[in-house]
Amino acid sequence: MAFQLDTFNKMLLETVGVGLIIASYPDLRVVFRNSLVLAWLPEFDAGEGSLDGGIAGLDAAALRTALDAGETYKANMEVKVRRRIHALSLVATRAVLLEGDWVIIELHNVTKVHELESMISSYSGMVERQNRLLKKEKERAEKLLLNIMPESVYHELKTFGVTTPQRFDEASILMLDFVGFTQMSVEHDPATIVSELNDIFTAFDRIAEHQGCERIKTMGDAYVAVAGLPEPNPDHAPAIARLALLCLRYLKRRNETQKITWRCRIGLAPGPVIGSVVGIQKYVYDIFGPGINLASRLEALAGPMEVLLSEEMHPRLRAHFQIEERGEVELRGFGRRRIYHLLGAENLQVDAAAFGD
Repeated sequence: MAFQLDTFNKMLLETVGVGLIIASYPDLRVVFRNSLVLAWLPEFDAGEGSLDGGIAGLDAAALRTALDAGETYKANMEVKVRRRIHALSLVATRAVLLEGDWVIIELHNVTKVHELESMISSYSGMVERQNRLLKKEKERAEKLLLNIMPESVYHELKTFGVTTPQRFDEASILMLDFVGFTQMSVEHDPATIVSELNDIFTAFDRIAEHQGCERIKTMGDAYVAVAGLPEPNPDHAPAIARLALLCLRYLKRRNETQKITWRCRIGLAPGPVIGSVVGIQKYVYDIFGPGINLASRLEALAGPMEVLLSEEMHPRLRAHFQIEERGEVELRGFGRRRIYHLLGAENLQVDAAAFGD
C-alpha cells in the first residue's frame, strides 16, 4: 500500500502542469524535479543539480535572503525550447517537512499569458488611436458645421437632430461682391485667385465677428452677412454699416501692398428674415426675406468700393454716419426707391488691417 501511495504521489507531481523542484535548505541541493523542469530546462541535471548557478535567471543569494526573512522569492526568466521562446515564472517558498528544511520551487509557463497581455496592449493602443482619430474627425465636423451655420443653430441641430425655422423681425443684411471678378479669374492663375479670395473672406469673417455680425454664406465671389440674428440686436443697422465700411478699409489697405487689386460693391438693407437649415444630406443655413433681395438690388447698383443703402436704412444710421443721398431709382420688385451712399462713420476706430493676414 505504501508503494502504491508513493507511486500515486509521483504521478500526481508529474501531471500537475507545473514544473516542480524540491531542494534541501540551506545548501540548495536538488532532491526532486518533475519532467516539466527538464522539458523547460534541459541543461538542468537533477542528479547532481544545485540551485547555485543551476538555473539561469535564479539569484541564489537573493533567494536565501528572501527565504531567511520568511518571504517568497519570485523571478521571471525566458528559455528557448525547440526554437521557441517560453516565458517562465519562478516562485520559491521555504517549508519544514518530515524533519527537514526544504525549498519548494514552482515553475509556471506564462508564455500564453504574456502573449495575451501583448495582444490586449496592442488592441488597447489601436482602440486609443481610433478614439483619437474619431475625436479629431468629430472636432473637424463640428468646426465645419460652425462655419456654415450660427453657433446656436448648430447646438440645436446637435441636441435635437433638427432645427426650427426662426423669424427675425429686426435684422440688417449685407450683400457684397467683387468688381470684374470673372475677368480676374481669366487673367490670373486660378490657384492665386482662390487663395486671395480665401484670405479676404477670412478677414471679412473676423471683422463680422468683431462687429457682432454673422456671415451667412459665400457664393463664388459674393459674400452675405447679417446683423440681428441668431441673437437679437437692437443696433443691427449700425453693426452692419460698420462691417461694410471696415471691409472697404481692409481692401484699400490690402491693395496698397498686393499685386492684384480687389474692389467690391456693397448693398445694405433692413427687413424681417427667416433663418433655417436647408437640406438633409448637405446642410446649408440660409436666410429668406425681402430685405435680402433689396440688398442684392442695391449691391448691383453700387459702383466700385461704394456702399449703397435703402431709404429704410437711412433713419437708423443718419445720426452717427456720413451719408449722401443719391436720389430715386427704379428697383426691380420694389418700384421707385430713394437710395443713399454710405461714406463713413463717427469713431470708427477699429483698424481693419489687424484682421488681415
